[in-house]
Amino acid sequence: MAEIGGGCCPPMDLMRSEPMQLVQVIVPMESAHLTVSYLGDLGLVQFKDLNSDKSPFQRTYAAQIKRCGEMARKLRFFKDQMSKAGVSPKEFLGKDVDIDLDDVEVKLGELEAELSEINANNDKLQRSYNELMEYKLVLEKAGEFFASAHRSATTQQSEIESQQQVGEDALEAPLLQEEKSVDPTKQVKLGFLTGLVPREKSMVFERILFRATRGNIFIRQSVIEESVVDPSSGEKAEKNVFVVFYSGERAKSKILKICEAFGANRYPFSEELSKQAQMMTEVTGRLAELKTTISAGLDHRKILLETIGDKFEQWNLKVRKEKAIYHTLNMLSLDVTKKCLVGEGWSPVFATPEIQKALERAAVDSNSQVGSIFQVLRTKEMPPTFFRTNKFTTAFQEIVDAYGVAIYQEANPTVFTIVTFPFLFAVMFGDWGHGICLLIATMYLVLKEKKLSSQKLGDIMEMAFGGRYVILMMSLFSIYTGLIYNEFFSIPFPLFAPSAYECRDASCSEATTIGLIKTRDTYPFGVDPVWHGTRSELPFLNSLKMKMSILLGVAQMNLGIIMSFCNAKFFKSAVNIWFQFVPQMIFLNCLFGYLSALIIIKWCTGSQADLYHVMIYMFLSPMEDLGENQLFPHQKTVQLTFLFLALISVPWMLLPKPFILKKQHEARHQGQSYAQLEETDESLQVETNGGPHGHEEFEFSEIFVHQLIHTIEFVLGAVSNTASYLRLWALSLAHSELSSVFYEKVLLMAWGFNNFLILIVGILVFIFATVGVLLVMETLSAFLHALRLHWVEYQNKFYEGDGYKFAPFTFTLLGNEDE
Repeated sequence: MAEIGGGCCPPMDLMRSEPMQLVQVIVPMESAHLTVSYLGDLGLVQFKDLNSDKSPFQRTYAAQIKRCGEMARKLRFFKDQMSKAGVSPKEFLGKDVDIDLDDVEVKLGELEAELSEINANNDKLQRSYNELMEYKLVLEKAGEFFASAHRSATTQQSEIESQQQVGEDALEAPLLQEEKSVDPTKQVKLGFLTGLVPREKSMVFERILFRATRGNIFIRQSVIEESVVDPSSGEKAEKNVFVVFYSGERAKSKILKICEAFGANRYPFSEELSKQAQMMTEVTGRLAELKTTISAGLDHRKILLETIGDKFEQWNLKVRKEKAIYHTLNMLSLDVTKKCLVGEGWSPVFATPEIQKALERAAVDSNSQVGSIFQVLRTKEMPPTFFRTNKFTTAFQEIVDAYGVAIYQEANPTVFTIVTFPFLFAVMFGDWGHGICLLIATMYLVLKEKKLSSQKLGDIMEMAFGGRYVILMMSLFSIYTGLIYNEFFSIPFPLFAPSAYECRDASCSEATTIGLIKTRDTYPFGVDPVWHGTRSELPFLNSLKMKMSILLGVAQMNLGIIMSFCNAKFFKSAVNIWFQFVPQMIFLNCLFGYLSALIIIKWCTGSQADLYHVMIYMFLSPMEDLGENQLFPHQKTVQLTFLFLALISVPWMLLPKPFILKKQHEARHQGQSYAQLEETDESLQVETNGGPHGHEEFEFSEIFVHQLIHTIEFVLGAVSNTASYLRLWALSLAHSELSSVFYEKVLLMAWGFNNFLILIVGILVFIFATVGVLLVMETLSAFLHALRLHWVEYQNKFYEGDGYKFAPFTFTLLGNEDE
């Protein structure tokens, strides 16, 4: 593949993505599996799917993938069983041991059958145990009810008999005594059912029984204090023991159906006390036997799971690798002879020797009679983007990639983002006390990174750990800007020298700067401590932060435009250089670059000129004399020149480029300008996006409208983006004021009460407010605003971000993936 362009920017690993090439590999069938395995270990080839027209079931290795999927299912089953039993799989630290997949499949099948049988037996035993436990409760509660009823009936019968004996001798006895004996043939025999019903359903259960039998039942319920395990579900539940008395088979049938509907478990029960005692003895004995049997079964199951846990990670890694290999083999196509597999993919140019060595080693190890063929293909397809990063630069690259992946060999914003992102954060967060707190927290993550990287962290902790070096840079820059602002938890300290100013008299100490006189040399580093406290609202400090925000914003936007020049130069696009980069630089710097220069001149000269007046009347009354707002000789002439150039740059951006592109397109299709093919924007689009037959129609109106939108967007964006950088000033002021409020209104106020308890409470409130608001919420706020400034104000000047990441076939991340 022909390489695109030359170079104008410094050669850095991150400035341009790695040169890529489209390669073709022809592999004999007998060595295909081992070849793909070695390439997966290498992790430097992104295979293309040459069978995209086929469904997964029509591909060559569909059966093998199904087989690996079944083994993966068994491993998930083992993992779930180990998790329930509290058994952790042993970590597999060694390299991939050469184990046969067939042996693994047989072993997994045997272990699954054995474990399933143990589980089934244990479930049956556990169900029987739970049923007997419920039966025991029924015998206890129902036995108490029947015993109580028997005692009550005996007492009542004795009382009736005694009353009859006394009544026979009484003079007041009636002449005709009522016959109270009942014919035995007319007595009704009552039946009863016992069982357990869920407590939350007990009241409804009772009502339904009453209504279904029209009140011809008698029910008693007893509450079980402790939860019981339900035999059907295996879960703990609160239940009541019930006894229902009924008359007739019809009522019994209704009660049985209602019990079934409410999930009430029924158990047999005898009225005779001797049989109840016998049943209780039998149930207690059975429970003891089942408990011993279940315990032995669980011990055997745990031993089996520990045996599985010893090899689980090794088997899991083997199955995942095999499945990944067969997925990749399904992306390769069979040649005409069906003896070789043909694969295509992207790889970095530097990886060519390593890939060739892997192919040779696979051919030797598989005892293949024919070696693999490796060749580079010429193509006009857009290659993937690959940046070689390390643990420090990875997080910064992820910040940029979250906006969009760079087009192949497009200038990468990450190179400058490593410095500008934490610096702009620090401009908003600047406080060296808060910066030290962030640094301490981050150093813990950095020093413990080996330990923490092997652990599973929560979502928030995982995000913080992944960006530990970003936070480290943010904390260091926060300490630096905090020293410039001279703020330590909002308190100024004369660290480098005493203040250069003193009060002329006592009246100026807390009111204004009037009365302050300079008695020493200028404070050597940062803001003089005298400008803090009640003077934090004075124009000096606010003006400093506001103007510094404009300077930083204009500088970063200029950097973005320079990066666009690097792109245009690299891709040899003269049109973009002369009709995009040049007018953009002129427009931006004739207005906002000039404003930045005025700010610096005013600082250097100590002038009292009103810059707002200068910039406004530069447009409204350009011919008017500046008077006391003049900062340098011939300023009016310079302003007129800059205003003229800014106005000229707008049609310069808008008009020439569409006409030049149209002329080049016409000349190219007439065969008059083949040599100029790579010198236009359209040629780059055909080179990267088009196929070998890239003859697209040229719509002049579409190109013109696109250029019009681009011009309007830049002109308006130059104004809005410059104003957007004022957020640096606003958030810095907000952070400083919040810190000052917590210090003065919480800590100092608590100190003023001269009460130890109030002081302790005030210190705790100050700590929690500082951590929760300033170190968490303010950190997140400043981070998001810095992110917006990079994505919108900076990267939109040059960064397309329409590429796609290089995603090679690799085994590196297999251990961290969930099936």
